[in-house]
Amino acid sequence: MTDLITRPLDALTGWIFEHLLQPAMYAAGLMDWAEDAIEWLEFGLFGVFSIAIVWLVCRPLEAWRPVEPVTDRGAIRTDIVYTLLTRLGLLPLVAFVFLASLQAWWEGTVADSGFVPPTLETLFPALREMPLLAFAIYVVILDFGEYWRHRFQHMFGWWWALHSIHHAQRQMTFWTDDRNHILDEVIAAFWFGAIALLIGVPPGQFPLLVLVMRLAESLSHANVRLSFGRVGERLFVSPRFHRLHHGILSVAGHGKNYAVLFPVWDWIFGTADFRRDVYPRTGDPEAPEALATGGWLRQQLVGLRRMGAALTGRGQG
Repeated sequence: MTDLITRPLDALTGWIFEHLLQPAMYAAGLMDWAEDAIEWLEFGLFGVFSIAIVWLVCRPLEAWRPVEPVTDRGAIRTDIVYTLLTRLGLLPLVAFVFLASLQAWWEGTVADSGFVPPTLETLFPALREMPLLAFAIYVVILDFGEYWRHRFQHMFGWWWALHSIHHAQRQMTFWTDDRNHILDEVIAAFWFGAIALLIGVPPGQFPLLVLVMRLAESLSHANVRLSFGRVGERLFVSPRFHRLHHGILSVAGHGKNYAVLFPVWDWIFGTADFRRDVYPRTGDPEAPEALATGGWLRQQLVGLRRMGAALTGRGQG
C-alpha cells in the first residue's frame, strides 16, 4: 500500500541526491553529512508531495462553492508561510525518527531481561497478516489521541494562548490547517509520534498515516460550503462540521467539534454540534489583532508572550 508513495519518492530522492546534491556536497567537503542530507531530502520531498495533494483536492472545492469571498489575501499568504515551514520541516516525521531512536535505545537496555514492549501487533498477532485492517485501526487510535490533544489545547490556559493563533484567522481556507505556533507544532508532533510508537506503527506506514491525517485536516478547514449529509456528518468530519469549531462563539473552553476524522469522539464525550446548514463567521474576538493580521514572526512572539502571561497568572493581552 505504501509502495505507491514511497517508491516514486525514493527514486526521485536518489536522482536528486546523485545528480544535484552529492556533487555540491563533495565540492564543499561535506560528504560526512551525506546520510543526514538524504534523510532531510526525503522529508522535504514528502512535504512537497503532501502540499501538492492537499492543493489538488482542496483548491478546486474552494473555487466551486466558497462559504465567503476572499477579502484578506495577506492573511492567507501568512497561512501559506505556516504551511511551507511546517510541512517542509515535517515535524511529525522528525519526532517519529527521534522517538524511534529513543525507543530502540530503551528496548536495547531491557533486552536482556526478556521483556518485549507490547504493541498492537504483538497483542493481536493476526493483524500482521491484515495490513489494511491494521492501518485502519492505527488511524482510529491516532484520531482518538488527536481529539484529546485538541481538547487539551482549549482546556489549559497556557496551551490555548498558543492555539489561539490558529483560531484567530478570520479568512479561513485549507491553508489555515498549519496556522499554529511553532511550540504548539512541536508538542503536537511528539504527541502524535509517541502514540504511533506505543501502538507499534511500522515506520513504512507512518508517512501514509501523516498524509491521511493532514489531508483530512486541510479539507476540514477549506473555505467550501460542503457537508456530508445527516448520516455522513456523523461518520466523517466535514468542512461544515469543523467550521462550527472555528466559529466566534467556539473559542477556548467553549469549543465544540474537536475531532479530526471521526465525529464519534465528539458524540461520545458530549462536544458535538451537529446543527445543519450553519456556516458561522470565524475568528477569536478575544485575541489581539496581531494574531489575526500580523505576520508569522509577530504572531509567534505574541503567542509566546501570552503563554508566559497565562503561566504566571498575569492574564493575556
